[in-house]
Amino acid sequence: MLKIGLIREGKVPCDSRVALTPAQCKWLHKNFKDIRVTVQHSASRCYSDKEYQLAGIPVQEDMSACDVLMGIKEVPVSMLIDGKTYFFFSHTKKLQPYNREMIHAMAEKKITLIDYECLEHEDGTRIIGFGFFAGIVGAHNGMMAFGNRTNLFHLQRVYEVNSFQKLIHTYFGLKVPVIKVAVTGSGRVAHGVLEIMNLLGIHEVEAEDYLQKKFTYPVYVHLKGGDLYAHKQTGLYNRNDFHLHPVNYRCKFIDYAGETDILLNGIYWNRDIPRLFELADMQASSFSITTIADITDDIHGSVPCNLGESTIAEPVYGVDKNTFERTAPYLPNSVDVMAVGNLPNELPRDASRYFGEQLIKFVLEDVRKGGSETLNKATILKAGILNSPYDYMREYVGAL
Repeated sequence: MLKIGLIREGKVPCDSRVALTPAQCKWLHKNFKDIRVTVQHSASRCYSDKEYQLAGIPVQEDMSACDVLMGIKEVPVSMLIDGKTYFFFSHTKKLQPYNREMIHAMAEKKITLIDYECLEHEDGTRIIGFGFFAGIVGAHNGMMAFGNRTNLFHLQRVYEVNSFQKLIHTYFGLKVPVIKVAVTGSGRVAHGVLEIMNLLGIHEVEAEDYLQKKFTYPVYVHLKGGDLYAHKQTGLYNRNDFHLHPVNYRCKFIDYAGETDILLNGIYWNRDIPRLFELADMQASSFSITTIADITDDIHGSVPCNLGESTIAEPVYGVDKNTFERTAPYLPNSVDVMAVGNLPNELPRDASRYFGEQLIKFVLEDVRKGGSETLNKATILKAGILNSPYDYMREYVGAL
């Protein structure tokens, strides 16, 4: 019998998403006699305790009888249960300093940590995630910020609508002005962004035309790896070589900075990958970007003027182009930045349903049978011991 516990989110600000919806839990109980799900009490989850109870799923405080505990965000040290197997987004594989105490505690408590972010198909594509809805909300918020800055149009807040289907209805009759939008990335985030571009009636154009032509209607360009990066010696782009040796490449995005009003950034980034631009580039008169939605949200990352996360309540801040200091949004000499770390939380029920479907289709069978190579590659800690793919984290996980 596999006993799964859906734990209460403890990170502040609190996340309302969940790994499995009431309907999905009910389906699992009906179709798998060897799976039982228990839900921990929560007042902030997007599905209420009562909705789980009406679906026949027990709701209680004590999770100690569960084998596998599933959350969304990082689990506070005080909530960790010794010896358990946890699934959540740990945000540790890039050695993020703010989560070092948590993973150190998990090692001491002999916990097994399987990170959703590290679950991948054989070709390296991520299996599950909230990226599509991060792209949906991030693109909407980026467009909303530009509308607020210019007063050319106004968009509602996503969380006030609280449904993707209802959000679509808010676009009826909206006329987007003549603007140019750069969309970066090729994964789930970018797919969500492109969905909003199409719903808003913004036309896609080729990179060459975007750089050289003037348009009488709003357009966007979709920039993937080969559009953004070139080898420093050959000037070419090879995807496999780029991922192995990104330091050998330069970024070409600055060519687009003088033709772009809004940047919707959805690329993956680590410290070896060149940034889209540097802070000093913002001071050039040719730098025309006024609004940036940094959906992938790496502080000082691919977007160097990401000075830290904003919140769902106040998603946009300004960055002064002379001092590079954080300011109020929509000021004359600033670039507006939207850098919310939990964007899908504005559409939590839609995002949770999608996430749970992928979890059931591609992951749960491996959990049922006790493991797989896919699970092993996503396992950062095994009973408190670093798993071999993550040996580089040894100092990070070690003594504080």
